[in-house]
Amino acid sequence: MLEELVVAAVAAGSAGALYVASAARVVKQYERGVVLRLGRLRDEIRPPGFTMIVPGVDRLRKVNMQIVTMPVPAQEGITRDNVTVRVDAVVYFKVVDPAEAVIQVEDYRFAVSQMAQTSLRSIIGKSDLDDLLSNREKLNQGLELMLDSPAIGWGVHIDRVEIKDVSLPETMKRSMSRQAEAERERRARVINADAELLASKKLAEAAATMSEQPSALQLRLLQTIVAVAAEKNSTLVLPFPVELLRFLERSAQQGPPAAPPAPQSAPPPADPVAPAPESVPLDPAPASDAALPPGFPQSVRADDGVPGTGEPPAHGTGRTPPGPV
Repeated sequence: MLEELVVAAVAAGSAGALYVASAARVVKQYERGVVLRLGRLRDEIRPPGFTMIVPGVDRLRKVNMQIVTMPVPAQEGITRDNVTVRVDAVVYFKVVDPAEAVIQVEDYRFAVSQMAQTSLRSIIGKSDLDDLLSNREKLNQGLELMLDSPAIGWGVHIDRVEIKDVSLPETMKRSMSRQAEAERERRARVINADAELLASKKLAEAAATMSEQPSALQLRLLQTIVAVAAEKNSTLVLPFPVELLRFLERSAQQGPPAAPPAPQSAPPPADPVAPAPESVPLDPAPASDAALPPGFPQSVRADDGVPGTGEPPAHGTGRTPPGPV
């Protein structure tokens, strides 16, 4: 009898221990417990710590309440300005309602991941390349709103969304690098021009000051000589008076004196035109030379000239007068 009681007590203790072991559950600090009794949701959410359920009747689902960091796979799309890019992001979210996370969606992690990928593709198509590269804060806010709207019904709160990287084609990278180089060169030229303008104004002020005090120019010349002589080199410095330079400059501007113009020579007087000799009436030639007396020179024609004198023939026609006998 006593042995039977001991065996029964041991059996009851073993059954009680087995029941407690099967009914006991431990919920961690960062978790919440959702109990389904015969498939129906119990209103009570089990807090962290030790809790008990009915074995075989209740089913306890533990939901993590920590912030989950989920990387979004890189999505390739075409921006609004027709540039092909590849963008990846990261989503930070947490469960705020364990019952909704268990009842409303089969796997809230997978659901958030798929929604993040589709929203990222939509953001890429609605944005320009410049916005993806420089205006990421606005895109992050828009992506967060697109994810948070359906996630609220799942008992999930989207904490923040960040675009991590934007991959561009190699041709686009080279074009952007050339654009950036040109922009930096333009800025450098503008800065250099501003510096030249400021330096010219300061030099003009210094020149005006030195013109009032000629000794200041000599002191400046001596300072320059000291600066050059401080270096260990074989430079030979010869101070040249500035006044001499100014004198030479004024002389060069005035130029050499102009030579007086040469007197023009008077044109030579024209040769007087000799008056034409009056025509001498000639006697009519005798009928024949035989009619002349002996010793009288034979008659000559006008175009033969005067015989024995070498003179040209006289003007006119007919015979020339006979020469002296």
